[in-house]
Amino acid sequence: MKKKWLTVPYILWGIAFTVAPLILIAIYSFCSRSTYGQIVYKFTFDNYKKFMEPIYINVLIKSILLALESTLICFVLGYPMAYIISKSNVKKRNLMIVLFVLPLWTNSLLRTYAWMGILRENGLINQILLSIGMIKEPLKLLYNDGAVLLGLVYNFLPFMVLPIYSVLSKIDENLIEASSDLGANSFFTFIKIIFPLSIPGVISGITMVFMPAVSTFIISDLLGGGQTILLGNLVQNQFLVARNWQFGSSISIILMVIIMIGMKVLGKQDKEEGGTLW
Repeated sequence: MKKKWLTVPYILWGIAFTVAPLILIAIYSFCSRSTYGQIVYKFTFDNYKKFMEPIYINVLIKSILLALESTLICFVLGYPMAYIISKSNVKKRNLMIVLFVLPLWTNSLLRTYAWMGILRENGLINQILLSIGMIKEPLKLLYNDGAVLLGLVYNFLPFMVLPIYSVLSKIDENLIEASSDLGANSFFTFIKIIFPLSIPGVISGITMVFMPAVSTFIISDLLGGGQTILLGNLVQNQFLVARNWQFGSSISIILMVIIMIGMKVLGKQDKEEGGTLW
């Protein structure tokens, strides 16, 4: 009985700072807006109907595509990294993990600003290419979808590597030795043993990358320079610039539904594979 009472503060905290704000956002999303911008508590689907306009659907599609692209690139780059780290000896493994996580100790805003300095026309990349004669005029590397994609991959790559590494490092070496004893080469051992056993980590990594990528606004705002508008930017603009909290709330609800659907699909797959995502 005493143990149950210990959970009360956490339950109250969750209700006050998680459940209550979500309920408030849901209520706002079904409210209308007066001529003077005030909230009118009248049930309506106008905010959701407004989101069906082509301009907002295009933002939705672009956000999902960029999030999927960044997740795929993070997987392609992250899995080999995680595998190499998991196969290293203990001293090298710990050092590699520290070096890999080290950038996360700095603020993501500072890391994004650093990339702005690297990619701008008088930045490091253009200066090097100009000095060696590969280009005659600076390349426009900043303020486009490519720069945003680079920022997404750079910021979220560790969230793909760490879950996969965690699973790979726990695979029983006896299974790999047994596969070798039965005549399987390294390629078939990886395909039949290592990769299937690492799928729970892959699914966790995909979830941890896709969710922030589809809802980010800082990276697309700085590296996109207003040219790349994602759902996160749309929500930010509605709350801070347009002051249309009702429409911003409806976009937030739609974004949460997309993320929940993605988590449900991945969670079902993870459950089938015997993982522990849920």
